[in-house]
Amino acid sequence: MRKLKPFEYKLLFELIRNSKQSDRQLAKILGVSQATVSRTRAKLEREKLLKYTAIPNLEKLGFEIVAFTFGGMKGEPSPEITEDKVLERMRREYLPKQPNVIFTSAGRGLGMTGVVISVHTDYTDYLEFEREFRRTWGKYIERIETFIISTKVKHGRDLSFEYLADYFKRIGEI
Repeated sequence: MRKLKPFEYKLLFELIRNSKQSDRQLAKILGVSQATVSRTRAKLEREKLLKYTAIPNLEKLGFEIVAFTFGGMKGEPSPEITEDKVLERMRREYLPKQPNVIFTSAGRGLGMTGVVISVHTDYTDYLEFEREFRRTWGKYIERIETFIISTKVKHGRDLSFEYLADYFKRIGEI
């Protein structure tokens, strides 16, 4: 992957702070022409360095629980059942039926090899999800642990990437 130019970092982090800003507003903030902002934004989008999405207020949308479900895969019992094949099956068959799953990834840590982040309207909804998850994936997963949080509890920091922009600015990336 290529290293971004300083202006590309600056534009990227302004968009992280507020993706609703117009190219005209960004040009004024960054001290360049609107055409420069438009051209650079288009380049960042083309290179898939920028993806636009909203971060909704889950509590106000009726989701009471966010669950972080960690799984530790069993040793690969045969060439037909590898971690990659299980993950591909999950992507192809399971995730399309789970609109409440907002993130999945393989990884390593705490004796686990993957994580699923999901949102739930209440504890009963979460329990049904967990039961189905264990039924579907239990034969591949040795250990399943879940950390759940309530959207109704005060938390230290809301989910946002604006802090990331400030972090990179502070450490001197731009």
